[in-house]
Amino acid sequence: MELKDIQNLIKFVAKSGASEVKLEMEDIKITIRTGQDDKGETTYFQQMPAMAAAPQQVVAAPAVAAPDAPVAAEEEDSKFITVKSPIIGTFYRKPSPDKPMFVEVGSQIGEGDVLCVIEAMKLFNEIESEISGKIVKILVDDASPVEFDQPLFLVDPS
Repeated sequence: MELKDIQNLIKFVAKSGASEVKLEMEDIKITIRTGQDDKGETTYFQQMPAMAAAPQQVVAAPAVAAPDAPVAAEEEDSKFITVKSPIIGTFYRKPSPDKPMFVEVGSQIGEGDVLCVIEAMKLFNEIESEISGKIVKILVDDASPVEFDQPLFLVDPS
């Protein structure tokens, strides 16, 4: 892994909002921590001795919980299915700046329909619906960083 790759990884982690990411490869181990209190960033880089190849592993800290929402809103949202982010990255509602949005509030979706794309490490991953229904709410702004398992959409399956 080259220094430029490491710098890009640090920038990506800083934008994503993750508090800690660990990356282990066959010859290096990297831990990136972003401090919430001091707004600083700590990066540890350790050259591993040449041994058997270790599998690549990325671990992200859980997303910071939002303040408690009113109980009435939670009960109303409980009948909806939440579509969550399968990866860390940047959320985009359209395939390119000059194209229309994949879905809007009120859009009917089917199983396998593309809902959005999430960019992770310069790769654009299409996020497809696993359910059919109607988009009730879009929970993330376009071009915003998202965490693993962060809610993206509320879908009414009826």
